[in-house]
Amino acid sequence: MIATDSDREGEAIACLIINLSGNSRKTIKRLWINSLETSEIKKGFQNLKDGQAFYSTYKEAETRQIADWLVGINLTRLYTLYMQKNGMRGVFSVGRVQTPTLFLIYQRNEEIKHFVSKPFYELYATFTHSNGKYKGKYKERFDTLENLDGFKETNQLEQAENAEVTNVKVEEKRQYAPKLFSLSDLQSFANKRFKYSADKTLSIAQKLYEKKVLSYPRSDTNYIGIPEFDYLKSNLSRYLELAGVGISEPQLNENKRYVDGSKVQEHYAIIPTKTLPKLSDVTKDEKNIYLLVLYRTLAIFEKPYIYDETTIDTAINQVLFQSKGKTEKERGWKRLYKQEEKDKDDPLLPEVTVNDSVAFALETKEGKTQPPNYYTEGTLLTAMKHVGRAMDDKDSKDILKETEGIGTEATRASIIETLKKQDYITISKSKIYVTEKGELLCRIIAEDEIANAGMTAQWECYLKKIRSQQGTQEAFLGSIERFVQHLIEKVPQNFQDKKENIADVAGHMEQENVMGTCPKCQNSVVDKGKVYGCSGYKDGCKFTLPKRWSQKALTKKNVQDLLSKRETSLIKGFKSKKGSNFSAKLTLNDEMKLAFEFPKK
Repeated sequence: MIATDSDREGEAIACLIINLSGNSRKTIKRLWINSLETSEIKKGFQNLKDGQAFYSTYKEAETRQIADWLVGINLTRLYTLYMQKNGMRGVFSVGRVQTPTLFLIYQRNEEIKHFVSKPFYELYATFTHSNGKYKGKYKERFDTLENLDGFKETNQLEQAENAEVTNVKVEEKRQYAPKLFSLSDLQSFANKRFKYSADKTLSIAQKLYEKKVLSYPRSDTNYIGIPEFDYLKSNLSRYLELAGVGISEPQLNENKRYVDGSKVQEHYAIIPTKTLPKLSDVTKDEKNIYLLVLYRTLAIFEKPYIYDETTIDTAINQVLFQSKGKTEKERGWKRLYKQEEKDKDDPLLPEVTVNDSVAFALETKEGKTQPPNYYTEGTLLTAMKHVGRAMDDKDSKDILKETEGIGTEATRASIIETLKKQDYITISKSKIYVTEKGELLCRIIAEDEIANAGMTAQWECYLKKIRSQQGTQEAFLGSIERFVQHLIEKVPQNFQDKKENIADVAGHMEQENVMGTCPKCQNSVVDKGKVYGCSGYKDGCKFTLPKRWSQKALTKKNVQDLLSKRETSLIKGFKSKKGSNFSAKLTLNDEMKLAFEFPKK
């Protein structure tokens, strides 16, 4: 019987083990559940499925594994060898998802780097009515102050005695609670709220899942089915007590915005289980993530947020100025977030009537166009999921929408971690920057298909055809082989065209990588990726220094101090074998080995 996760990777793990153990000819039953709730597990065992029905899902996963291996191992070697041939050091990892993701960040950073801010001018008017003042704005911007002044003069705005109210519209608006969390949505929200990395959020959610207080975290949907809604409804009072909030009139009917079984495939949205945690027994991080999910789930039982939106059009010599205001009628689900989210409400507007005459005062405001924001891990996850929206090609856009972008809910966090480990990106104050190494690779691959997110989307589309038995593994892998061969023939010319550029970057990076002088042979000690090592290794010098010691990452300053002074300043955060933290200096002894020097008590 197979009882792994109910998705293509879970199916692959089980089938690969069965095949290797020589049991593939035996009758196989499949437990297909997406919850660790006792009732759901029992129901699953009572309705075991024919294992053969999921064979195409295994073939889909196996095909993806082989394709990723073929692309990764061949293209990583291809680009690395040509980089090294042109003076670069280290490995240049290339992959089906990681490379388009890196290129996505690179494009955003280049857009910011080359952005030229331009001034603009806006025209406002403050209107004075007997019931109060209100501000209106003319809809268009002006490139120059001269254009704005010319507009005012042409329309004789400053010569007008009064303005006139031409239209008043009051419209009731309803804003429903946000959709339930998928993994990407949870990661994005946690990054914005707590600055957690995507990988950290997944790790915390996984721990809560293993404690049986949170549903399966690697979910790609925002919906639940009727069984899940029923158990949430029956346990609502317990959830409210745990959250310390109340709902006066719970909405207990299924709302298609949240409850739609047709949109639930392998896993439903991330929600609390029937098992409630004792919040005093979980870590601070676990509590933060659990409460995010709990409040998002409780919100679907609250009323919508209801308000009146008032729009007033006021004309000065037939030039319209528009004013918008908001009057709150029903706080609804926003009551749950009173401590966490502050609304930026539109101003309240005075009561006016069409044809009312009002005094006015014109005002000019200057602004500047702003570049796009740097990606954070949260916004990058969203960009990966919705990457098709920015594409011009309609077919690629449709495929990416169907496949939900590049990567999967389960792999996007690990892709970002891979880019960090490969030294392609760095994160400072939550903003993601591409390193010099990452920029060089992006410039080289800019014209290659591997940089295009549309390519990986087309792959995912065909992989789904394998699952539905409308495509074959042989046909897909044949196209992958042809793609790899195409790049093997194309890439050398790319390097030839950019040879001088690579040499310049190689020289600069070599200089940046020098940590100091080797205490054994006086050659340079350089960053070699996993360790700092002597550049004279070809002449027999094996001197190295680690990047981590007793589970503490050593800074470049620590390494430079060891090379120049044979000791560091006091370093906090080392861990003993028993797991306790301690502080010490690191020294380099006569045998060129690291040793601790503890502060005197």
